[in-house]
Amino acid sequence: MEIKKEQVHGFWVRFEQDLREGITYLSEDLQAEEAKTIFDAACLRGRAEFEDDEDRDWTLTYVRGDDIYILTLREKE
Repeated sequence: MEIKKEQVHGFWVRFEQDLREGITYLSEDLQAEEAKTIFDAACLRGRAEFEDDEDRDWTLTYVRGDDIYILTLREKE
């Protein structure tokens, strides 16, 4: 699994290459202000959970010491 790092609406995000759909959702499907609310929630609480249009469950975790976000896919319960 290749780890990628790129900017989404001015925020650095680390993710596994096979999770690119989550990056696409944050960067292209949402308006900048909508995405910013998810990033802000993760920064304040340490993480933010959201669902995309395909009903996939994502977690955006903020790593304070590195000033970076990590995107992961949650398994359905």
